Amino acid sequence: MTENEVYEIIKNREDEHLEFKEAGGGDYSLGKVAQYAAALANEGGGKLILGVTDMQPRKIVGTGAFSGGLGKIKEKLLQEIHLRVEAFEMHMPEGRIVVFDVPPRPLGMPVCLKNVYWMRSGESLAAMIPEQIRRILNESALDFSAEICRGASLSDLDLAAVDEFRKRWSKKSAEESLLSLDYEQLLRDAELIVGNGITYSALILFGTHEALGKYLGQSEVIFEYRSNDSDIAYEQRQEWRRGFFSFYDELWNAINAHNKSEHYQDGLFILDIKAFNESAIRESILNAVSHRDYRDARSIFIRQFPERIEIESPGGLMPGITLKNILWEQSPRNRRLAEAFQRCGLVERSGQGMNRIFDSSIRECKPNPNFSDTDESHFCIILRGNIEHPEFLKVLEEVGKEKATGISVDDLIVIQQVFLGKKPDSRFDSNVEKLITWGLLERRQGRQQPRLILAQRLYSSVNEKGVHTRIQGLDRNTNKALLLKHIEDNADEGARMSELRQVLPALSRSGIQVLLRELRREGRVHSRGDRRNGRWYPGQSPCD
Repeated sequence: MTENEVYEIIKNREDEHLEFKEAGGGDYSLGKVAQYAAALANEGGGKLILGVTDMQPRKIVGTGAFSGGLGKIKEKLLQEIHLRVEAFEMHMPEGRIVVFDVPPRPLGMPVCLKNVYWMRSGESLAAMIPEQIRRILNESALDFSAEICRGASLSDLDLAAVDEFRKRWSKKSAEESLLSLDYEQLLRDAELIVGNGITYSALILFGTHEALGKYLGQSEVIFEYRSNDSDIAYEQRQEWRRGFFSFYDELWNAINAHNKSEHYQDGLFILDIKAFNESAIRESILNAVSHRDYRDARSIFIRQFPERIEIESPGGLMPGITLKNILWEQSPRNRRLAEAFQRCGLVERSGQGMNRIFDSSIRECKPNPNFSDTDESHFCIILRGNIEHPEFLKVLEEVGKEKATGISVDDLIVIQQVFLGKKPDSRFDSNVEKLITWGLLERRQGRQQPRLILAQRLYSSVNEKGVHTRIQGLDRNTNKALLLKHIEDNADEGARMSELRQVLPALSRSGIQVLLRELRREGRVHSRGDRRNGRWYPGQSPCD
């Protein structure tokens, strides 16, 4: 770590990956370090930094802890928690700090210290609850959907549902021979029958109501509709405890029955956009079915409201998947089940279908999918049906005229964020450069931090050419003229710098000072007073 990196990191809030302690007086317990190291490892790794106040605004105060050397400390930590923790000291201008860099725990192995599995709880430590320990232990378990269900047979499957799978698979693969295979051979080729046993995947996809009640009662989808967000009681409820291929379309029809249209008018034309996009909803349902934890006794719940739908499934995010990388990373919980969906074209092997969900939300100008209710025990996606920025539809239409096939979801996210005045995340840097090359984005000049804006022709598509001119910024002479006008209008009392910054809010203080110096050299303005309380007046200074 460099000094600058230290100053940046202490600005951050404490969380499950970062802990600060003053450790004043040079007295800090190795046992406490071991506890925090175990907790950080169980949370996915992080840093414990001694010699920094834990309350914000955070300051470096220095510490004498473990000043005798860190080599033996690292050895003891290895003995205590069986992880190699890196430890080093840094001598900052304000004092010495000690940094413990803790790696993440191994997959499926919670870190134990003296018979306790530690975790973060607010600003302190607590013992893990049994559910969290079980979830970690299950990480390295074999694919549940590929396991054999003892006692189940071909008679426990709905053959009409198998036929639906057969038709989709044949169409996707262009293999007509699949249509003539007997049921057992078809399921063997799909690896849904292995040896002499029926897999849990086969039951989830094709099982009868009776079979699922006997072997896997939690393989169930429950749908509820409420016409008001505040209603506790539902107006409609349907339950499906049978093979997914037997009710896949029924479920969508139940949702679509309450699927109102949003109207967007462009001149004489009215465009109807459904509140809930069929592709996005089906992808979200497939994601819930294929990635839920079938060892959990809870069911999948779909709760629909007029402008919102929530799809909740048991089992949190898989290791390595976070709410920040969920769009790009994948880690299937039930691989055999996901492979069956891929065979018949319902999902892509390359991911969880999140790309399609984000794509439809952006293209229909709806809020992006929300995952904020997701935690370690369940996954929840919330899709909203209201159109937020209908004018953005015209921008996308203009983009699509030239780059219909070349625009990726990442590109759409960048265009959306720039349109909304937000700065795209650094992971989109390559997309930004591509969109600039394509002439869809521009960098605004004349600021310390260049700002991205849409190309002028995109603003023109929504009849907002002036917005581009305003954002792009006025030319140098115009900026100087605006400053001079304000100074002349306030000739008696003078113009403060704070006022001049209001005149040109897009420019930094130093940028305005450069223009003022030019005006002063031209003899058009002068200043009086000290730097802090100075004011600007028109004309040349009487002293010159």
